[in-house]
Amino acid sequence: MGIFSSIKNAIFGKKEEKAAPTAPVTPAASTQPAAISEVDVAARLDAMDGSDKLNWRTSIVDLMKLIGVDSSFANRKELAGELGDTNYSGSAEENIWLHKKTMQELAKNGGKVPAEFLD
Repeated sequence: MGIFSSIKNAIFGKKEEKAAPTAPVTPAASTQPAAISEVDVAARLDAMDGSDKLNWRTSIVDLMKLIGVDSSFANRKELAGELGDTNYSGSAEENIWLHKKTMQELAKNGGKVPAEFLD
């Protein structure tokens, strides 16, 4: 499993985890709203222990620390490679790019992320 998969699973939960089955309801009698498939990334991260002490909204290192993924240079370099930067050196500019690209990939994979990460 790659670093991005680890990040995605830490925020979204693993696919194997499914909600408990509910009593069957006939479609014509159903008054329940449709299931929400999009994960609110910011809300999930804000709800995690330590989110008030880490700047996950701008720091890839803090984001990784918050969700329990090793934020070492080697792991950031591997993540950068997964997301398209094969020449990652760990500069501040690259870390900003890596954070934004991670958020954009989360959005592509079903996450609802703040608009500031999508431009």
